[in-house]
Amino acid sequence: MRELVEFLARALVEDPDSVQVEEVDENGDLVIEVTVGGDDLGRLIGRGGRVANAIRTVAKAASTRAERRVLVEFIED
Repeated sequence: MRELVEFLARALVEDPDSVQVEEVDENGDLVIEVTVGGDDLGRLIGRGGRVANAIRTVAKAASTRAERRVLVEFIED
């Protein structure tokens, strides 16, 4: 799951080397934290949050086999 979100994030940002993705377990849920530089955060969130919602939707669809909830959070570095 981490690799999928990292691939999508690196494809969207201007500086792919600044993307860091971590998986964290919180109360049985898998939280994927995506950290990027300040200017690239806007590219990942998109106008009205459309890009962020699309990334979350892809992660949720890919996690149907895992039988646990996947949350994607975007963090500014």
